[in-house]
Formats: sequence, C-alpha cells, structure tokens
Amino acid sequence: MSKIDLKTILLAEDNQRDVELTIEALSEHNLANNVVTVNDGVEALEYLTCSGKFEGRKKGLPAVLLLDIKMPRMDGIELLQIIRSNEELTLLPVVMLTSSREEPDLRKCYELGANAYVVKPVNFAEFISAVKHIGIFWAILNEHPNLE
Repeated sequence: MSKIDLKTILLAEDNQRDVELTIEALSEHNLANNVVTVNDGVEALEYLTCSGKFEGRKKGLPAVLLLDIKMPRMDGIELLQIIRSNEELTLLPVVMLTSSREEPDLRKCYELGANAYVVKPVNFAEFISAVKHIGIFWAILNEHPNLE
C-alpha cells in the first residue's frame, strides 16, 4: 500500500479558471502550495501510479483527489472506476468537484465509490467557500488509515 501524503491535494481539472479559483480558495488555509494540478484523467492516473510524466516522483497518495467529470482523454468517471478497482488506490478519498448536475453522473459516481459529490457553484464567492470547506475537511480534519 502507498503511504498517504497528508499535505498534498491532487486536482484533476481541465478548466484553467477553475484551477485558479480552487487554488485561491485553498490558499486561505495554506493548502495551495501543496496542490498538484493535472489536466485530465490520464495525467491523474500517471501521478497516482508514478508513471508517464510523473515517473520517478516519490511514491505516496495525496490526502484527497478533487476530480472533475468532464475532461479530455479520460473523464473523471472512468478514472474513479480505475481507482476503485486498483488495490493500491482504492482507499484514496475522491471528491467529485464538477459542474455536472446530471442525476446519472451523480448516481454513477456514488455507485463507483466517490466520497463526495460537489457541484461547482457558478457564483465566485460560493465557489471559493465550497472549495475552502472541501480542503479543510479532507486535508486537515479527515483521519486517514495507516497504509504502511
């Protein structure tokens, strides 16, 4: 099992504006320096498995994966399915942070084992508040199992 890096948040998001807003929200609690951003599910999987462009990085899982659904190459639902079927990754907390309000997406994510499903608010202040609370809970308050 991979050790959890309690200081790292992995953000899989292809919208640069949402990346910037997320980092701004997390910076209020000194969590922004520990955000690793990837543009799609393929890069997120490479980060988690220390392969591809992340080959050679120090092994360890992030405290949480903030995962968008609609991304190129591999979407968030495909990645979530891979994560939950991989023994090394299955306990990784995954929060869907998406603009999708579609009931099938919500249902599928929970069926696949998402820990939470947060719809990105359109309002700037609400978006900042939602991400700040996600970061506080998953990176500071949540207890992680010892995977060593």
